[in-house]
Amino acid sequence: MSKFSGIKVLVVEDESFVALMIEDMLQDLGCEIVASVARLKEACDMASTAELDLAVLDINLGGERSFPVAEILRERGVPFLFSTGYGKNGVPSELSGSPVLSKPFSGKELEETLSSALGLPLRT
Repeated sequence: MSKFSGIKVLVVEDESFVALMIEDMLQDLGCEIVASVARLKEACDMASTAELDLAVLDINLGGERSFPVAEILRERGVPFLFSTGYGKNGVPSELSGSPVLSKPFSGKELEETLSSALGLPLRT
């Protein structure tokens, strides 16, 4: 049994191929995908109402930034990480302590960043 078994995850990604890749990686780790959304409004709605343990947020959603989603999650106490091609430089200072996964990334990198976001040890 994986340390991520049963972790409920929201995926926010506007590129369908990338979203599917992230979903597959998360499921391989034992996570449950609660929802996968591509637009800011949907992401905000899910972040506000869904039962979540974690969210993976692309920064750029069709020209809109996902930072309002991150703020909602932070207010709810739900851990999140950014999945982005912008690197840590793309994260505003008020969210600068958030884990960042630079695209493209491997399953191992995702696992390590998930562990960091959830405060779990790297190996169990």
